[in-house]
Amino acid sequence: MNIVVKHEPIAVIIRLIVRLVFEPFIGYNRLMKYNWQQSAWPRFKYDLSKVEDIIISFAEKAGLTRGLLNGLPEDVQKETIVDLMVSEALKTSAIEGEFLDREDVSSSIKKNLGLTPDKKQISDERAKGISSLMLDVRESYNKKLTKTKLFSWHRMIMQGSKGYKVGAWRTGKEPMQVVSGAYGKEKVHFIAPPSEKVPKEMTTFIKWFNDTDRNGNKTIKSTVIRSAIAHLYFETIHPLEDGNGRMGRAISDKALLQGFDGQILLSLSKTIEENKKDYYNAIKQAQRSNEITQWLVYFSELALQAQTDAEREIKFTLRKTKFFDQYGSVLNTRQLKVIKRMLQEGPKGFEGGMNARKYISITNTSKATATRDLQDLVKRKIFQAKSSGGRSTSYDIKI
Repeated sequence: MNIVVKHEPIAVIIRLIVRLVFEPFIGYNRLMKYNWQQSAWPRFKYDLSKVEDIIISFAEKAGLTRGLLNGLPEDVQKETIVDLMVSEALKTSAIEGEFLDREDVSSSIKKNLGLTPDKKQISDERAKGISSLMLDVRESYNKKLTKTKLFSWHRMIMQGSKGYKVGAWRTGKEPMQVVSGAYGKEKVHFIAPPSEKVPKEMTTFIKWFNDTDRNGNKTIKSTVIRSAIAHLYFETIHPLEDGNGRMGRAISDKALLQGFDGQILLSLSKTIEENKKDYYNAIKQAQRSNEITQWLVYFSELALQAQTDAEREIKFTLRKTKFFDQYGSVLNTRQLKVIKRMLQEGPKGFEGGMNARKYISITNTSKATATRDLQDLVKRKIFQAKSSGGRSTSYDIKI
């Protein structure tokens, strides 16, 4: 580097020399900003008093939801569990930009559970893979976490994907970065540990996960806190070439299931997907320090909201059951098909409501028949007009 020193005051020259000598070290220290680069890693610190009330509310809500579920007929319980697994599968994929067909995912889960005959041919390998993951997390929740199990899960979620190393830790020499923005204008949010550190980091993580279970020798009493730390810990290591987000959420689910003997029903991914920006901001901040109280506050509130949503889903399922008990033998097959399609969207309702055009598309019937069916549903007070104007009339369902 050629340096031209002009006739400047001595203070300016001194500042220039200091900059040239020390800037490389300053730059290096600036890189030492992530939690895994700090001496305390992975000894997380937090103040439980900040989250105690949320944890208590979560436990109460979880007990209420479990009671509601157990009060349903066995076939309705299975339907509710399947619906929530479908929601989790769809949303954990959507967070990563993969948008799967609900019917494919639902059919795959039901097929694996032996609930329906194998009629529908599912061509989307991604739907098969994520469905397998949802089931395996629930069925193996009480087993120890192992490298073999993690690799098995990774192969499931990467079904249908090409160009990635699957069922193995990442090995590239390039830094693993979490970035956003257009090509050439990327913004780096996080840099994970180098690939050569991953095997050792994951051995430590797996041991920590098993030791902190309630049967381990370093038990974390709060299930929600353990789930929150497990998610942050795994996402920080970012041990896989792709699929880290889905894997991290599966690990959180496993921790929650372990803490409640498999008797918990919620969809973290559904709640995360509703406001991804908050999730990314929370985890970004948490990866700057090993003091993670704010992360625990965020995650606990997230889990509580997810449990509240699950309670709403179960109550909605109960209303659906009563509805079909009352009208299942009264309505025609076209009307029932349309209503079932609308109710697939859950408590939030069928987007845009139902109208004649959508009715015709779903039932493959004539306009005259669609109009007659819709008018009958209004007369029975099952449908309620939400907008008017001839062809633009749409309806909400009342159950």
